[in-house]
Amino acid sequence: MKKKYLTLFSVLLAIPFILFFQKSDFQSTIKNMIQFNGAKAAAAASSVYQLIPADWGVHNDGTHPAETTKGLNDALKWAHDNGKTTFKVPAGTYMISKGTGSGNDKNDRIHMVSDMTFILDDKAIIQKEPNGYPYYVTLFVGVGVKNVMIKGGTYLGDRDTHDYSSGGTHEGGYGILTAGAFNVTIDGIKTEKFTGDGICIGGSGAYGQGIYKDNFESGGINEEGKLVSDSSKIRTKQSWKISDPTFDFTGALIIDNGQKLSNIFDIHFYKADGKFLSSAKNQRQNVYIPIPTGADSIRLVFVGTIQQGNYVELWNRVQSKDIIIQNSESSFNRRQGLTIGGAKNVVVQNNSFHDIGGIGGVAPMAGIDVEGGAGENGYINSEIVIRNNKFYNNSKYDLIFYDGHDGIAEGNHFASKGAIGLAISSPFTNSLIKDNHFDGSGINASHDATFINNRMDNSITLFVGPNLKIDGMIFTDSMFRISSNKAFGVEASNITIYNNNKSHSGMTLDGQPVHLKNITIIGEPLLRALGGSVADGSIFDNLKVIGYNAKYNLSVPRGTYNNCVFEASQSGVGEVAAITSGKFEFNGCKFKTKGTGLAITHADADVTVKNSNFEVLGNASAIHINAAKKIYIENNTITANNITNASTEIIRFNNILDKDKPFDILSAIIRGNIITTNIAAKGISTLYGGKGAPKYEIKNNKLYNAKLQLKADEININNQELTK
Repeated sequence: MKKKYLTLFSVLLAIPFILFFQKSDFQSTIKNMIQFNGAKAAAAASSVYQLIPADWGVHNDGTHPAETTKGLNDALKWAHDNGKTTFKVPAGTYMISKGTGSGNDKNDRIHMVSDMTFILDDKAIIQKEPNGYPYYVTLFVGVGVKNVMIKGGTYLGDRDTHDYSSGGTHEGGYGILTAGAFNVTIDGIKTEKFTGDGICIGGSGAYGQGIYKDNFESGGINEEGKLVSDSSKIRTKQSWKISDPTFDFTGALIIDNGQKLSNIFDIHFYKADGKFLSSAKNQRQNVYIPIPTGADSIRLVFVGTIQQGNYVELWNRVQSKDIIIQNSESSFNRRQGLTIGGAKNVVVQNNSFHDIGGIGGVAPMAGIDVEGGAGENGYINSEIVIRNNKFYNNSKYDLIFYDGHDGIAEGNHFASKGAIGLAISSPFTNSLIKDNHFDGSGINASHDATFINNRMDNSITLFVGPNLKIDGMIFTDSMFRISSNKAFGVEASNITIYNNNKSHSGMTLDGQPVHLKNITIIGEPLLRALGGSVADGSIFDNLKVIGYNAKYNLSVPRGTYNNCVFEASQSGVGEVAAITSGKFEFNGCKFKTKGTGLAITHADADVTVKNSNFEVLGNASAIHINAAKKIYIENNTITANNITNASTEIIRFNNILDKDKPFDILSAIIRGNIITTNIAAKGISTLYGGKGAPKYEIKNNKLYNAKLQLKADEININNQELTK
């Protein structure tokens, strides 16, 4: 920096003297400046190396894979060592050697180098030599490699010519694999027909060490790092080194895969001279533990006693970090378009993932699978963004958030018909799912996710919970299914469901109770628009079901309904039915139908209807009680102005055929209601309550035109029959 400033100062001092130059001197100076700038441009151009295949024994006609692979690697290393930052590959087909299949063969792949942009011509193909190996890599970005851009061209696997006869899944064939690399951009490429994944962004087990039973002894370690007697604890006998150079990549370590040991432990850090440095208490297995500056080794302390099978592992697992995949296409691979398996800060945007799996595919067969197996080997995924991508024709899944934390899926088009567009599994936490279109593909979400302003057509969801929140979603000819495994583990609001005479369309609720707000279901499905057997306690605020199938009716889940609307289509009579046991409460709701407004049919149903409005459009009951444990109907307004049959019963207890059967309505209170009919129909009828029916309380009701039809022993107080 000092030299730069002095040079600049000298130039500034020289400027006044230019005024004394003669014209020729000035022209000469300008000429020199132009030559200097030209040399500078030439120097910049020299940072780009255009591969000349013949110079390196590289063949671009799809032959000589061993020579081609070696030549590409030699050329890349030379370019890196000579200050080149861009490596261009001309058109042609470059066959990459199959090697020995050992997994450690360094001559069976392209090895990417740091600080390099690797550009293929649009007509360049990097093709894997046909082989029969369960595992292979075509282009490898290894641990510690950084500042890489991979652009253009096609990476082609051997799916169609692969020899699968050795058995097994042969799912480990990769197009591009990163393993603990940093700052990598993949832009504008194609990966096709690999036996495994087109692209895999993974971690690297850069260092690993097993600690066995014989490596432990009884005792603890105190706050000063000194050994102390403690029969309730065991500690490692020796200090375990963490000085491997790869620890510099992470600045952290992982303790995991413990057996016969507690999941919680203390870790004590020591300097290179053996002196105590610091402690970290109550650490958990399978979590990155920061290494303090100056630490050279560790000792571990667990609660417990020494026993056969004590075992734990010390790892440095290097995540790939700061990865961008964009403007690319991955297709026709057997297992995945893209696997993210041990990475941090990954952005996947503006790509297409399609035709993954198919005949001969291998599970999971997903466009993208975010799965590092963190529960098994510590390859943790975090800060993953999947944005503005297109998914279609994938066999099983479009996107899986399987394990890790902090994921975003935003603005994607999930269109693999009949597949699961998005799966969120239990090991993945804290995901945001926003502004996506699920077009014929479903959702299966376990827990800990927020869904905002998504759209779904012709498919089905399964929201399990807990800690699931859905806000602002539009469904068309789709089934909004919730089956919460924890009370109020799923919340949903501002949902609109459009039904257009299709099956599996509407909303169904099972599992534990949920809280739903502002749900609107519009139109007529082939079957029921609302149903389910959710447990007692759900809350429905401002639920509207408009134009539901009047042939198959509604089977409302038990719960409390506040300010809800139920309106049948005009294609049949239609009714809202409480057919299960449990508690139903309707507060401030509206019922409109040609048929029965509300039918109660289960002997263990506890039903309250308050401050609600019933509009009956035909010769039908507003409320028909076939069986119930407890009925409470208060302060409702019931209007039936289209009755043509005077025997119509507006609030009806059982049927005439039930009058001599044992009663099945255990308790009922009907009070404070206003019933209006156009003719003198039966406003409240309890005559058919059944043999031995108890006294029901009928009190303070006003009946306009309609008449009471009560058993003689009913509690009949202050009811009024009026003319209107």
